[in-house]
Amino acid sequence: MTMERTFIAIKPDGVQRGLVGEILSRFERKGFKLIALKQLIPSRALAEQHYGIHRERPFFNGLVDFITSGPVIAMVWEGDGVILNARKLIGATKPLEAEPGTIRGDLAINIGRNVIHGSDGQGTAASEIALWFKETELNDWNPADQIWRVEN
Repeated sequence: MTMERTFIAIKPDGVQRGLVGEILSRFERKGFKLIALKQLIPSRALAEQHYGIHRERPFFNGLVDFITSGPVIAMVWEGDGVILNARKLIGATKPLEAEPGTIRGDLAINIGRNVIHGSDGQGTAASEIALWFKETELNDWNPADQIWRVEN
């Protein structure tokens, strides 16, 4: 595994249902480092860009309407193999197909309200991070416990 970054967003249903702390703690307990976080209600332009790959699909407008309907928690996480590991933590897109123990398997209601988004590859992660965050909003830091491990 290699050190990489991924984009994760808690969608309006996850924010409004009070699941932010639960979701953050799952990523922290896994050992990933949070390097950017902000809450915003995405503009229609941002949402259309984010979901641009689905522009020709019949569900595109519904996706855009939903993601702009309320606050979103946008995040960047860093760690060894974080993209693949995050996808495993998140679970299948369709909550009924998501394994118990995954975020969607435990917390999501249906495909239209599946609580969370995660980048599906390195290219997607890079473009989504650049779309949602300015470079100055990414915080590169070293966890204190890494220093403590070296000292002992």
